Amino acid sequence: MRLFLLLASLAAAFALAVVTTQTPPPVGADAAATAFSAQRAMIDVRRMARAPHPVGSAEHEVVQAYLFQRMAALGLRPERQTGVLSPAAVRRIEARGDSAEGLSVVNLVGVSPGRRPDLPAVLLMAHYDSVPGSPGAADDAAGVAGVLEAVRAIQARGPADRDLVVLLTDGEELNLDGARAFFSEHRLRSRIGAVVNLEARGGGGRAMMFETGPGNAETIDLFARATGSVTGGATGNALAVFVYRLMPNGTDFTVAADRGLAGVNLAFLGRPDQYHSPRSTPEALDQGSVQHIGSQALEAADGFLRAPTLPRATANAVHADVFGLIFLRHSLGFGWVLLATAAALTAFAAWGARHATGLGWREVGRGAAGGLWLVASALVVAQAVRILAGPVGRRIDTPDAYYTLLRRLPWMEASVGLAVLAAAFALLAGRARVGRRTLAVILIGATVTASALGGLNAILIGATAVAVLLTFWPGGQDEPTWGGWLGLIVLVLIIGAVAQAVAPEAAFVFIWSGLAAALAAATAALIGARLQRRRALIPAVVATIVAGGWMLGLGHFVFLGVGMDLPGALGVIALLIVVQARPLGPVGARACRVLAVVGAACMVLACGVSLAARWAEPAPPPGVEGPG
Repeated sequence: MRLFLLLASLAAAFALAVVTTQTPPPVGADAAATAFSAQRAMIDVRRMARAPHPVGSAEHEVVQAYLFQRMAALGLRPERQTGVLSPAAVRRIEARGDSAEGLSVVNLVGVSPGRRPDLPAVLLMAHYDSVPGSPGAADDAAGVAGVLEAVRAIQARGPADRDLVVLLTDGEELNLDGARAFFSEHRLRSRIGAVVNLEARGGGGRAMMFETGPGNAETIDLFARATGSVTGGATGNALAVFVYRLMPNGTDFTVAADRGLAGVNLAFLGRPDQYHSPRSTPEALDQGSVQHIGSQALEAADGFLRAPTLPRATANAVHADVFGLIFLRHSLGFGWVLLATAAALTAFAAWGARHATGLGWREVGRGAAGGLWLVASALVVAQAVRILAGPVGRRIDTPDAYYTLLRRLPWMEASVGLAVLAAAFALLAGRARVGRRTLAVILIGATVTASALGGLNAILIGATAVAVLLTFWPGGQDEPTWGGWLGLIVLVLIIGAVAQAVAPEAAFVFIWSGLAAALAAATAALIGARLQRRRALIPAVVATIVAGGWMLGLGHFVFLGVGMDLPGALGVIALLIVVQARPLGPVGARACRVLAVVGAACMVLACGVSLAARWAEPAPPPGVEGPG
């Protein structure tokens, strides 16, 4: 029974994640004038993305002239702002064999006047240049078209108090030179009070709000209220904002944020094979992504325009959407309240389990150790499987290697996901039943493979040592159901407490997951603390489907963002799913053996899928120049 409930719950969670990470259908051209229509926006995408249009190309001038006319037709009274190329931009142009002599960036700037020109204005921004070799339908023709369609819809809604400044930047693909020129030199720069930017790294998927200005609590609150009617629901979370802030990447919005401006940065990451690629054509672009990013940009910009006051830089806020249906947010300090609540629920569940089964703290400790084993083992197998698809880390030293691996990213996600699932099944089946020596051999073999193909990695070696040590501890005995469940909850809450102290914006991933598991455990203790009746397992089933489905969806976005370099991040996602599903693990020897066999099959399949990526998306032949 438990094995069936486990597999059925995980399958339902996966289905929920798949459904809720889909893009909304594009809205037709016959939509209301006040609504965003992807089909209307696609007219501009098709005109812009007929061919590559990098700075200095003839097609770039054609696109510039077309956009100038479109802005004039919208009554924006556009002007051209010329800026110099930075030394970094010049080096990039010369590196591709072209001359930068006589070139400059040319921004297109327009204004849709409001009733109160004395108020701070709102800036709606995207870049119109592409990289050489790519038509740039996604990056960033979709963003520019989204801006133009949003402007049209805002105007149809009637005048706002604030001016709407429209900035189509140039040279973003070189060194953000257009944005630097505007925020350093343009006369309107000092009037900007909030920014909405549209970007892309790929050709599809849900658009996420992944970057804000500093001290974003008021920005998040306004964004959540303004985007309640977004087609497909708004998407974003504090983890993405926190992680992106640590990365060396930058967009035009980064220039604005560095100057202390409030606002939001939107982008979609799916279909990574289209990033800076000849494949990035209007026909290949996901129109649902255009609808989703454009609808969020429209509502966010309109919300800023009509707000009595624009957001101030205060404290940062914890925020995340749940399946695109609701946008939760709370202060950083409220995480401690949630942690205390989860701890109280866990204590109640432990009290009930102790009275019903005689549970001791040693069993809980072994359960926590099992969670550490899962994270360490998942990191090891994820890295090994990922490396089968191509080089990692310092060996991604050429654009060709980078873009090749981007094309293989969906294969990597599937293979790493299967490998991590295999580790989770090994934990749930029981390491003793799977075979501790067998597990140790697999872990060591995975490390040797990853080191041989990708070079020595101190983190990987350390994780292997931890995983092998925990494989043989404690004394060949796996933890009982309650011990395993409560141990995982305690581990997640401890990690959550550490994260709350060090990086409270990112702690919600652990705190919310731990709270869901603690609530399920406390409810199960009330229904039947021996966990022998089927109804006592219902809370774990619900938590696995709902919280597990949410974590799987979040894991998808995490892998799109960092999976190429940090595939082991899915090991943490696995822990946060298993903490919900742990009481559904089989207890009979036969069921455990079945689950172990399924896990082994997942591991074999993971290796096959990763290797297949090399065949499905081969690297370009030597001497053939890749995209970008």
